[in-house]
Amino acid sequence: MSDAARGESRPNYGRILLKLSGEALLGDRPFGVDPAVCAFIARQVAEVRGRGVEVGIVVGGGNIFRGLQASSQGMDRATGDYIGMLATVMNGLALQDAIERTETPTRVMSAIAMNEIAEPYIRRRAVRHLEKGRVVIFVAGTGNPYFTTDTAAALRAVEIGAEVLMKATKVDGVYDADPMAVPGATRYDRLEYGDLLRDQLKVMDGAAVSLCMENDLPIVVFDLNGPDNIARVAQGEPVGTLIAGPLEARA
Repeated sequence: MSDAARGESRPNYGRILLKLSGEALLGDRPFGVDPAVCAFIARQVAEVRGRGVEVGIVVGGGNIFRGLQASSQGMDRATGDYIGMLATVMNGLALQDAIERTETPTRVMSAIAMNEIAEPYIRRRAVRHLEKGRVVIFVAGTGNPYFTTDTAAALRAVEIGAEVLMKATKVDGVYDADPMAVPGATRYDRLEYGDLLRDQLKVMDGAAVSLCMENDLPIVVFDLNGPDNIARVAQGEPVGTLIAGPLEARA
């Protein structure tokens, strides 16, 4: 979509945190990373950054390893989670390569020290990278087991002062039931944080939602596969489902 078609003036958000699942990088593959998907994401990230938006990214590792699934099969939960964190590092490096191919400066910052391939996560340094126009990819989750990458995304978004947490998924928003399994499921245009917690809508884990609620950080859940959806959400177009506080409290 052209800039004129969007009626573009200024981006709606000055700083965003994009949450990508590891599965989003699979494409049509059963395992690993599809370079074409990384390039698709990279092009949109570069477009958003080119409009002056500061971009942070948190990526999961489910395309390579899922700690929770491994623990259900007998592996120690903490060990499984640490392996999953390492999987997010591999995904982050793949994304960095794809984004830098668009001539967009990118840094990978890890919650687990591995200085040969990533910078250690330091909040002030991350903010400085963003201010200089660099895309920052946060990997290794929070650095602690028992926390999901959704929680890591909410934490990093709050720490860097992001104005929105954008969660990319395989569906075009939040539904009252799984739209893949329930034909006719209803999609919501807008929800409050409490709706997710009360109705146990499987969008983000409770810790992540609570952290966003406590810090009045809006969440947008949208379909990653839609054309230019990352750029459209960053522009403030009504894409996906917006999750925020009560309207009267935001007036």
